[in-house]
Amino acid sequence: MDEALKQIGERLKGLRESLEVSVQEMAETCGVTEEKYLKMEGGESDLAVSRLYKLSRKYGISLDVLMFGEEPRMGAYFLTRNGKGMSVERREAYKYQSLASGFRGRKADPFLVTVEPKSDDEPVDMDTHSGQEFDMVWQGRMALTLGGKHFVLEPGDTIYFDASQPHCMRALDNRTLKFLAIIF
Repeated sequence: MDEALKQIGERLKGLRESLEVSVQEMAETCGVTEEKYLKMEGGESDLAVSRLYKLSRKYGISLDVLMFGEEPRMGAYFLTRNGKGMSVERREAYKYQSLASGFRGRKADPFLVTVEPKSDDEPVDMDTHSGQEFDMVWQGRMALTLGGKHFVLEPGDTIYFDASQPHCMRALDNRTLKFLAIIF
């Protein structure tokens, strides 16, 4: 995980330097302090996909380039075999597997997200990003906080929401949670 975070941080720094954007502007786009942003660039801090998504949209760069260092190449279709999608662990408890990383010009970003259980007293960061999100639970149970509401989703349950609302997910029952997340 540490190596992947460092590589993403290097790509963030390269993007900032090539566009001649200040640390302050990058931090504001991500919604974090300059200190936190510099830790992200150094691979020392959490890299929420929502923050990478905000940067990709603002600066017109593919989310895949930031996450995986590769530009999508396919235009007619892109097949991802079971367990073979490019992945990144953005936090100790979260793993994002891209299901369409090679398809260029896509209108949505689908991920298989694996969340490891945490103790109930560990804080969970709320995320926001532009657009909309669709989540479908495949395995385990999800505690979802969305705005001021709390939901429990079971396998097969889905939710579609405005992703600009603060939200977070947590695995329940001390079991691994897997869900399909599509960001539009």
